[in-house]
Amino acid sequence: MSDLSGNALLKVLETILQELNVGILLVDRDRKVLRWNQFMAVHSGRPEAEVKGKDLFDAFPELPQAWLDKKLRSVHILKNPAFTSWQQRPYLFRFRHNRPLTSDMDHMRQDCTFIPIKDDNDEVEYVCIVVNDVTENCIFQGQLQQALKQVQAMSVTDALTGLYNRRHLETVLGQEFKRARRHKRPLSVLLFDIDFFKKVNDTYGHRAGDTVLQSVARLCQEMLREHDVCARYGGEEFCLVLPDTDLEGACVVAERLRKSVKQERIEVDGNEISVTITIGVCDYDDTMPHHEAMLDSADEALYEGKEQGRDRVIS
Repeated sequence: MSDLSGNALLKVLETILQELNVGILLVDRDRKVLRWNQFMAVHSGRPEAEVKGKDLFDAFPELPQAWLDKKLRSVHILKNPAFTSWQQRPYLFRFRHNRPLTSDMDHMRQDCTFIPIKDDNDEVEYVCIVVNDVTENCIFQGQLQQALKQVQAMSVTDALTGLYNRRHLETVLGQEFKRARRHKRPLSVLLFDIDFFKKVNDTYGHRAGDTVLQSVARLCQEMLREHDVCARYGGEEFCLVLPDTDLEGACVVAERLRKSVKQERIEVDGNEISVTITIGVCDYDDTMPHHEAMLDSADEALYEGKEQGRDRVIS
């Protein structure tokens, strides 16, 4: 097999240039386009003959001119390759991608490399811009991040009600307890459960019971401020953490919630169900050793409320 040289070598290199599944264009010091391979022609809809010899910015006025001009000048001055990823700039050329519509992106995501081509005096005469289509990787990464977010959400969320679960609530309460102690800020906890919930399940079935839990959870969420946290504490028991709220303010919230639940009419399979709740309220006391003491105090108040006949707020 003979070695390639001369025109034969040029022909091979030209074939490679045109068949590579990456975009390749060559520009001179004045940004005139000297080469424009098949990838660029296909995705831009403009053949090399139409682009060649033109100023890159005249041919594609939608390019980020200030940014790209700065990038090209840095390659000329530093004489080193430069690189930009789609995370830094989603794309250089506004090409449509041909992937299925599985994401909200309209345009091809691109990694771009800027390669200096030097003359005999070691001066940069041309810059070769290599455009890599990384849309597939970008879509996959987005799907992966979304899946991780879902897993993370599942780890802290109660599946039935959509509220936080007990583990997450205790984590948040621990943090708020430390903040209240450090900054001497008020903090309150509401612990409540649905009165005679077993009777709901026994009378109407567990599906109706689930609907009741979801309705109560929704009413709780509707009352939350931005920094409040509500969780399903277990079974028919719920807990609210109210940062920057003293006992008086917490009792106002609790009473409003109690009335809201009592007035709610829950429709399940043609049946209208109404329930009441009993709420124990506790506020932060700097003599408390840890956040569990707040939960214990709220639980004691809840128990007292049940002893007094339920459907009430006790602090």
